[in-house]
Amino acid sequence: MISLSCLMQCISTLAWAPSSSRSSSTFPLSSSSSSSTVLSQSVDQIGSNVVLAPSEDTAAFDSLKIGSPKVHRYSRENTEGSEYVMWYHGRNSDLDAKGDAPPLSTGRIGKATSLNGLHWTRETVGSASEDVNGVALGLNTESWWSFDTAHVGLGQVLLPMSLPSVISEGGVYMMYYMGGSLEETKASDYLPDDIDMGDKTVKGMTMKIGVAMSQDGTTFGRIEGEDPTGAIMVPYEKSMGKVMAGNDIINIQEELYCAWPDVVPVIGGRDDFLMYYSTMLKHSKEKVISYGVSTNGVTFAKRGISIKPDAGTPDSRGCARCTVVENQEYNENGRWVKSSGYSMYYEGVGDDNKHRIMMAESKDGESWTKTGIVLDVGGEGSWDFGGVGSPSIIRLDDGTSRIYYTGQGADGSTAIGVAKQTENGWQREQVHLTFQ
Repeated sequence: MISLSCLMQCISTLAWAPSSSRSSSTFPLSSSSSSSTVLSQSVDQIGSNVVLAPSEDTAAFDSLKIGSPKVHRYSRENTEGSEYVMWYHGRNSDLDAKGDAPPLSTGRIGKATSLNGLHWTRETVGSASEDVNGVALGLNTESWWSFDTAHVGLGQVLLPMSLPSVISEGGVYMMYYMGGSLEETKASDYLPDDIDMGDKTVKGMTMKIGVAMSQDGTTFGRIEGEDPTGAIMVPYEKSMGKVMAGNDIINIQEELYCAWPDVVPVIGGRDDFLMYYSTMLKHSKEKVISYGVSTNGVTFAKRGISIKPDAGTPDSRGCARCTVVENQEYNENGRWVKSSGYSMYYEGVGDDNKHRIMMAESKDGESWTKTGIVLDVGGEGSWDFGGVGSPSIIRLDDGTSRIYYTGQGADGSTAIGVAKQTENGWQREQVHLTFQ
């Protein structure tokens, strides 16, 4: 097995991972600090726009790193006001040290709540049915053959059986997530051809996508997919045969993994659900965003690539981790109303290996036109100087929108931050007063 520290140095564009000097729930004093010299920091000490950081409890499932926030704002039937709910994934040092999962922020999935979307409280109890405390979805310990026994990561959470943005009695949450098993694959499969890794391997990189359901948003039960591993979306291989759409053959390239699913319910469309997912093409090793369609939200058919890298642009080295929203307009009555088309916020990797949040637009959710950078990395020395990504968008009552994202520091540390749409574009939203 290849060590995680070695693999992280080689695949900085493959995934966000902490530097080898990172200790759980702490941040190095400087990039040159040793692993024994650390300073525990709260969210207000990290940055003025940070809303969630790794837990200060070293035993917590998310004490090492966190990522992929998905935020929704809900109103409850027959009550005033609203509440914010965030699902996210995280990892602790114990899981990281086992070497059973790739160098990502994935591990287990947790939940936090807020009254204003800026100050958050973790749910520390979580589901009683999971393998550790404080998680909504943990490792699959019941089915050894399953795709999600080594680590899981969050894609999206929906309430498709309820009215939009309203929690009703009997509503059902659908969580789309990815997972990896203890299966080993060659490290060279995910790296440029000029990097020689010999016969070294990595566990958990053949990620697949699953779905789980819940009535309270905290305790989720897995829904078994058609794949023998229980997944609903798996990497395509030629041995699977041709992919058809009616009488047409769809050109699908072979994939190394399927991960970070984002699912959009389509009202009045020919398909009821669109799924966008991140993958790496087997032969070109390009990181692209592909999509699939479904009539029931569980069984999806692949339809090909949505977004791929373009040379000489901020996503020249890869496209990944997107969220897609139906376009809406804020009318004179102070309400958001549906308009035409879709917007995709996604993560682009540039020639400098840094991740930035970018945007693309589409009329039908299939063909996309890129529009450029939405949120760039923070300034030198900031908590998100190393990269920004994994966007999640919500619309507010004042006609503006808010984006939650994962940020990475120069030392590899991760946290979740927030930015708000203004007349001057997306600006980091101040949550705390900081004195630096």
